[in-house]
Amino acid sequence: MNTKAFNMTKGERLFDVLLYVFLALVMIVTLYPFLNVLAISLNESVDTVRGGIYIWPRAWTLENYERIFSYTGLIQGFKISVLRTVFGTIVGLISSSMLAFTLSRQEFKARKAVSVFLAMTMYVSGGMVPVYILMRQLNLIGSFWVYILPGAVSAFNVFVIRSFMDGLPYALQESAKLDGANDFKIYYKIIMPLCKPVLATIALFLAVGQWNEWFSTYLYNGSKANLTTLQYELMKVLATTNQGGAMTNANDMAKQMANISPESIKMAITIVVTVPILLVYPFLQKYFVGGMTLGAVKA
Repeated sequence: MNTKAFNMTKGERLFDVLLYVFLALVMIVTLYPFLNVLAISLNESVDTVRGGIYIWPRAWTLENYERIFSYTGLIQGFKISVLRTVFGTIVGLISSSMLAFTLSRQEFKARKAVSVFLAMTMYVSGGMVPVYILMRQLNLIGSFWVYILPGAVSAFNVFVIRSFMDGLPYALQESAKLDGANDFKIYYKIIMPLCKPVLATIALFLAVGQWNEWFSTYLYNGSKANLTTLQYELMKVLATTNQGGAMTNANDMAKQMANISPESIKMAITIVVTVPILLVYPFLQKYFVGGMTLGAVKA
């Protein structure tokens, strides 16, 4: 029997009550926007215009989702988005972690110069036109790899991973060297397994960024139906709804969207692009929490 509750003072009990109330309010504030979006997406479009929908649909329907998924471009867009997210995350994680490992080595003479150069890229950008010209000269426009290669290395990700590696005992690498391990083996066999928290955190950042990105499709592959992404296709569906069919691929698309509320379509699109990330997050949560405490003071 737990006797702690009986030994608590009135002040401690009051503190516990206030803490539970505060946590309940935080949970409500956190969940309400998502439940509101879900309710509107499941409500009839004509009824949605009346307003007054909070966390429960007033007139249930799946028509909003049916209209979205009736657009044939979404299937191809979903495939490309999944491939982009998977390859972009893997390539970005490997590239950033390898560069971070190099910069964490004390014997690397140019580590300071490379770090300064990377830091400058976080504040100075060439602009959209130079980047577009560069992509054209590299023959990446009209290809799948234009989604992957330009973002393979992120200065922010490199610095975060390097800061974690700097906290690891350097004696582990020295011991591995005495056993005959080369740099690549030290990176793959010793450093990478110890960096799971920060790697999972960066992987989540990369995956969310790749999954939500649509502007690169508009900029580089807007005319390539086989390289379109889910977010770009959903953006076109939303634009079609907002403009009453002015921006369409076909006349029947305009007719389909004529009686649909833009608000309902927006909410349905939000759910479609959010659910896949929500399904991935629980598998990375324990590593993500550990990675977010990188800046904590160690005992």
